[in-house]
Amino acid sequence: MNRFPTASRPVADSEPALAALLEQLLEQYRGAVNCVLVYGSCLRSGDLHDGLLDLYLICDDYRSAYGSGLLAMANRLLPPNVFYAEVSHENRILRCKYALLSSAQLARRTKRSTMESYFWGRFAQPVAIAWQRDEESRRQVEKCLLTAVTTLLRAALPALPASASVQQLWQQALGLSYRTELRTESSARTAQLSAVGASHFEQVTRLAQEAGLPLELWEERGSGHYRSHCNKLQRAWARLTWPLRTAMGKPRSILRLVKALFTFAGGLDYIAWKLERHSGQQITVPPKVRKRPLLYCWGFFWKLYRRGVFK
Repeated sequence: MNRFPTASRPVADSEPALAALLEQLLEQYRGAVNCVLVYGSCLRSGDLHDGLLDLYLICDDYRSAYGSGLLAMANRLLPPNVFYAEVSHENRILRCKYALLSSAQLARRTKRSTMESYFWGRFAQPVAIAWQRDEESRRQVEKCLLTAVTTLLRAALPALPASASVQQLWQQALGLSYRTELRTESSARTAQLSAVGASHFEQVTRLAQEAGLPLELWEERGSGHYRSHCNKLQRAWARLTWPLRTAMGKPRSILRLVKALFTFAGGLDYIAWKLERHSGQQITVPPKVRKRPLLYCWGFFWKLYRRGVFK
């Protein structure tokens, strides 16, 4: 089987600012991190200073990363924990939002047995491995990334047309996953993602087929197409499970936002900035929410939802 298409960046040579940031983070977690992933808008644009750089730090276990305490417990119960970090390099500041996730939870949360699509929906998308402790760490992460792809496609195919282009497959599959969360992006977002990441999605779809996914692939007019083989029972199960994922996923999105208020420096301002960026609406955080976020954020988020900022 071909290797999973993660882009490995030559950090020290071509991205010295990222190298400095990683050195800071790896020292902070005392050798517990075994792999660092880059994803999101900065990866797509190729500009690490385009907003906040999105990172995932994969650690051996939470005790090694945090010691014992509330952070370790929160990461186990509702992963991931999200934090902010920055580094100054050559008179520019590289800012990042990073999530911490254990190797065990990465493996478990990308499997078919996990109903929630939060992790397998994300890790099926383009990812770069910015740093790895060793080849075994990379191999284990790439195995989980491929599992995320096959999990998403197995869940999505019975809910989608039996035949279409691979780009349409991913546009609709990502759309199903996005609808299970509170999102600020418009429905056109998944079309953009599937187009920008077309090469990645073509490759991982072939890998998923090699891994046993029941679909045919062929080229037509320069683009990939698929035909799936889903029976009536599988389609009925998909009609049941996707609404269940939505009913479960949206409340968990709110809980993750609330948790981030206590782990993410300037969390409220970051949330407001991101909502404004994607929705085009001005977001003002009321003083009472800043003073007592745990008490008043619920009403604040509900008002934003009523305004159509969240979907």
